[in-house]
Amino acid sequence: MIRSILKRPSIRPDVANIFQETEQHRSRRGVWLVLMGAVLWGTTGTAQALAPPTATPLTVGYIRLSLGTVVLFLIAARQGHLNSLKNWRSWPWRTTLLAGAAVGAYQVFFFAGVARTGVAVGTIVGIGSTPIAAGILTYLVFKTFPGRKWTVSTLLALSGCTLLILSGGDLRINGVGILLAMAAGTSYALYTLLTKQLLDEKPRGAVLSITFFIGSVLLLPILFTGNFSWLTDPRGALVAFHLGVITVGAAYTLYAMGLSIISVAATATLTLAEPLTAGLLGIFVLGEELSAMALAGILLLLAGLMMLVLNPRASLRRKTRNISTK
Repeated sequence: MIRSILKRPSIRPDVANIFQETEQHRSRRGVWLVLMGAVLWGTTGTAQALAPPTATPLTVGYIRLSLGTVVLFLIAARQGHLNSLKNWRSWPWRTTLLAGAAVGAYQVFFFAGVARTGVAVGTIVGIGSTPIAAGILTYLVFKTFPGRKWTVSTLLALSGCTLLILSGGDLRINGVGILLAMAAGTSYALYTLLTKQLLDEKPRGAVLSITFFIGSVLLLPILFTGNFSWLTDPRGALVAFHLGVITVGAAYTLYAMGLSIISVAATATLTLAEPLTAGLLGIFVLGEELSAMALAGILLLLAGLMMLVLNPRASLRRKTRNISTK
């Protein structure tokens, strides 16, 4: 009698199917949100190419981060998300500080790596190591393997990313530069993991604006050492506006909305749409030549990304687990 009462009730097949379809719909929505954010990130390189000649990658990166922080605060204020800071004692500050430090670390490691080993190798290692690091962190934190479909899609996308970037020019191998680029990819994977944890507890706008503010404060020395004269040029001002509003404000809002739905590993793989977008813009906007290697890279990248789009269950979020205390 007691066993019959405590026995878990069975779910009717029609109800189970509705639940499964709902989960698949949410997962597919999360996939598309992250993809749209990554596409907007992919316009960063084209915008930088259209900036005045005096604009350096380091100063462009700082302006993007600092202006983007202002935009994220404005979005958060508009949505009322900053009200959560009134009860600041309950805010998970340790996790937030780590996430902000990861944002700043990514910028420093990436540009330092590119300076030592070149744009091609630095970008391949920096961007390519992110989904790998995210998969390892997912296993270490959640004790779950992202899955075979994620593995195949990631390998396809990484292969495509490598071919696409290798088609762009000469290579320069530097051991320290490669390690710095790997540190950049790992920092971004860590930021993704920490942000997902924060999004489970606090409003999206507050999480993004505060973590980016911390990251921009850590990079404040660039403000006093870099050359920002390019901002006085109307073209430079338009580039800065695009970087802050589109590639940070809009892109990271979409990214966070998707990250709150799908897994960390899937999110990291989907962000490889960024180099795909950059490559296509280079061909169609900047007039770059489409080589056979670049075409093969584009097709492989598309194949890897479409695996996650067409198989939404492979992207479902994992149960979160705190990795730091408040």
